[in-house]
Amino acid sequence: MVTNKLKKGSRVILKNGWCAKIEDNLKGNTRMATVHGLYTEMGSVYSHDMVWYQNEEGEDDSSVTLTDAAGISMEAAFDTLPEGFAGTYLEIDHTPAQLKLMETMAAFGGGYIR
Repeated sequence: MVTNKLKKGSRVILKNGWCAKIEDNLKGNTRMATVHGLYTEMGSVYSHDMVWYQNEEGEDDSSVTLTDAAGISMEAAFDTLPEGFAGTYLEIDHTPAQLKLMETMAAFGGGYIR
């Protein structure tokens, strides 16, 4: 799924491992999201920082299954996981504009190229 197709309420995992819930229905390089990291706060998140989206919600409160584009799955267990974030996640695709921004930011030391 492309980041532009993520709807309000979609749950994603960011590059740094933090969980986020999408709060808008916009498209583009940034999205509004509630991020559960060191603190829980809402703000703009770069679309290219979103790596996984929740495909189906799980019943367990602490396990996450990540499946990449090749169909390879891996499981992760968390000590504390925000409510509603357990489940199966699939890899996110990015638009050419988002990939270009990611490369530009990496050139200035603002991240890494996937």
